Amino acid sequence: MKKPAADAPVPGALSHIRVLDLSRVLAGPWASQTLGDLGAEVIKVERPGRGDDTRLWGPPFLKDREGADTRDSAYYLCANRNKKSVAIDFTTAAGQALVRDLAKRCDVLIENFKVGSLAQYGLDHASLLALNPRLVYCSITGFGQTGPYAERAGYDFLMQGMGGLMSITGRADGEEGAGPVKVGVALTDILTGLYASTAILAALQSRDLSGVGQHIDLALLDVQVACLANQGMNHLYGGQPKRMGNAHPNTVPYQDFPTADGHMILAIGNDGQFASFCRAVGHAEWASDARFATNADRIANRIALIALMREVTATRGTAEWVALFERVGVPCGPINTIADVFEDPQVKARGTQIRMAHPVAGEIPLVASPLRLSQTPVQYRRAPPTLGQDTREVLGDLMGLSAQQIGDLTNQGVIA
Repeated sequence: MKKPAADAPVPGALSHIRVLDLSRVLAGPWASQTLGDLGAEVIKVERPGRGDDTRLWGPPFLKDREGADTRDSAYYLCANRNKKSVAIDFTTAAGQALVRDLAKRCDVLIENFKVGSLAQYGLDHASLLALNPRLVYCSITGFGQTGPYAERAGYDFLMQGMGGLMSITGRADGEEGAGPVKVGVALTDILTGLYASTAILAALQSRDLSGVGQHIDLALLDVQVACLANQGMNHLYGGQPKRMGNAHPNTVPYQDFPTADGHMILAIGNDGQFASFCRAVGHAEWASDARFATNADRIANRIALIALMREVTATRGTAEWVALFERVGVPCGPINTIADVFEDPQVKARGTQIRMAHPVAGEIPLVASPLRLSQTPVQYRRAPPTLGQDTREVLGDLMGLSAQQIGDLTNQGVIA
């Protein structure tokens, strides 16, 4: 629907796609940012005066050129680059008409409102697909459009608990500090955003064949259950998934170990790697010991093996062990702080931190997309926008509203 920009030297893979983003917080914005990174034009519709909830989720906040806090948090910045911000109050009839007009001009719409709540504004999938049959309309909710929990609000933390992730995260029962623990980032939200972008791309492919769009129903709980992965299957096939700290339920040794100056991770995934480890630490006999010869043996005798290994790993520093194990092909590594991560030579070599020009703060740091495409690389065109930064551009250039019309809507409080 959207024409590629004439001045784009290397059009992004999705440079012909326009996305209307009615979502906020993380799952929906993560999906739309992914599409934006791949070249799509993303128009983010926000509430005048407040905007996306995460703009206020600080400190820390983005600082302006004079060093003063702005109204945009670091949290907001993580999921909103490559977007235009349009501030529209769609609780008003005029605002609803604007959003409907935008939807007619877009290929994709993403929203994460409670089930049924957009119908009162005529912005639900049935209404908008009637206006634009080619629209791919993606709804993200806590529990999906159907089922006994459909009308409940959903949050990542809640889904980590309800979806089983916390039951297998944390120290094992009986250990000091035992108990369920959430993951340190909103992983269910992020995974839902990634599933959403995948589903949207599939629906766009389908539209190329059929000529019609469709409704995508994505639920945080569904995603979390799906992402139990091997642990879900362990349960279905008779296993007893439980919290094991940093240990792995299906392979041993695969966990953290103490060193003379901290800790390191050993991620030994097969018998050959285990034999290499044993030779490297001067205990080749462990690899032929009947208790440890195969992975199944090591799982059965996990406690005895880990105790022996811990005695050895505590005798040298982390860096010394990592250097040794790298030479012999044993997967290992340090447990980095986030500060350490951004100083890591591999992370630096991959360009994982980028800088973009921001209209208020000057040049700001952001975390790069991990997508690497050889012919249609990810593009960093627009820093996360300030609230309503692009309202007049979008309404004027895309929708053809006059300066008088835009002024009247502003005076009425419909836009900002």
